[in-house]
Amino acid sequence: MKNELIAGIAALGGSSLGGSITIATVPIATTSTVPAAGVAGWLGLTTTATTIVAAPVTLPVAGIVAAGALLTYGGYQAYKFVNK
Repeated sequence: MKNELIAGIAALGGSSLGGSITIATVPIATTSTVPAAGVAGWLGLTTTATTIVAAPVTLPVAGIVAAGALLTYGGYQAYKFVNK
């Protein structure tokens, strides 16, 4: 049974479930070079501008399902071991 269960988990995690899920949004600072303001910009001088943007953190659905299945299987094995 053990080999079939692990093979099923691997197949499910492989490609059966597509897509991804956003689990968080984190702020990221990006720096870019922009023309300076006023006469300095007209003369071709530049400055740096920092902006804060939101970047999503995503995980594949299949990976979440496979990890949950493996954790459940590990818990089952631990339960069997403790009850021996």
